[in-house]
Amino acid sequence: MSLGSNLGNRFEHLQNAVNAIFEEIGQILKISSVYETPAMGFEGSDFLNCVLGIQSSLTPSEILKEILRIEKGLGRNRKKTKEFTSRPIDIDILFIDDLIKDSKNLTLPHPEIPNRRFVIQPMAEVNAQFQHPVSNKNMGELLLETKDDGRMHKLSKWLRNPGNDYNISKYNYIAIEGNIGAGKTSLATQIASEFNAKLILERFKDNPFLPKFYKNQSRYAFPLEMSFLADRYQQLLEDIAQFDLFKDCVIADYDVYKSLIFARITLAEEEFNLYKKLFHLIHKELVNPDIYVYLYQDTDQLLENIKKRGRSFEKGIEKEYLQKINDGYLEFVKSQPQGRVKVIDVSGMNFVKKRKDYLSVLKEILAD
Repeated sequence: MSLGSNLGNRFEHLQNAVNAIFEEIGQILKISSVYETPAMGFEGSDFLNCVLGIQSSLTPSEILKEILRIEKGLGRNRKKTKEFTSRPIDIDILFIDDLIKDSKNLTLPHPEIPNRRFVIQPMAEVNAQFQHPVSNKNMGELLLETKDDGRMHKLSKWLRNPGNDYNISKYNYIAIEGNIGAGKTSLATQIASEFNAKLILERFKDNPFLPKFYKNQSRYAFPLEMSFLADRYQQLLEDIAQFDLFKDCVIADYDVYKSLIFARITLAEEEFNLYKKLFHLIHKELVNPDIYVYLYQDTDQLLENIKKRGRSFEKGIEKEYLQKINDGYLEFVKSQPQGRVKVIDVSGMNFVKKRKDYLSVLKEILAD
């Protein structure tokens, strides 16, 4: 995206736009220098311009919708006329990967890129090797070829990336836990993607006993819990022991202690006593997470989430079973040292589709 402002406190407008883009659209990977340039195509005050590199899960139309809303919130009133005017903020989508699109509301890549040095030069700072999908020329080549010789003055002051406030790598190992359908896998995956973390996901889909368990719990509970325990032990032992120099931390969508919580609910007393002895032998060899995050949701919302994801073997899950799991987790949480566990109520949140919800959860994880 390119950002520009030539009214009021121009630098503040750019910073406010950066903050809003981070909160509403996605992670900001890189911010270029800020350049002061003359107004192009009309008489007006000089602009401050910059370019952002962004990672977002939104569709192009969703991104455009958010941009227009951000501009309006920062005082921009777009007029239907095509004439250029002064404005407190102007946000343009330059590229979305190598997408080529020409619709009534959005043209990609932005058609004026080759003619605007104040776009190409900061874009080259963000990614000089990025190739224009139409001309197949990278930003360095376009910069050499552009006929725009307008004055550009680089400011010594830099815009601040609000993502720097979210230092998730202060933890070496994070475990995200929660009941069935609480969203732990979604959250762990989002965090790992945004913060360069090694992601460990529970391999429940590969467990042959799981569909059988939901049909006949008394018969398949013990082999199910034993197979989960063995797999979790092997996965955590191998993945956490193998330190990845290219990752900043480790994040998992489960903690091995969930084995004991589920086994207490599903197993008969004699089976559970045997299982508990085996669990404690295994647990001694595993590294404990630096921070344990429990996502709490009420059981009605959990049932709705389970229904939405449509796994056939989960259709028979009952509210009472989910409540027992919730109770088991909360009992475990109470036994842990203060500060190691964060219980976050995510009822009513949608941190997959609503970035503000996602950032709210992150803040709670990182709060001292």
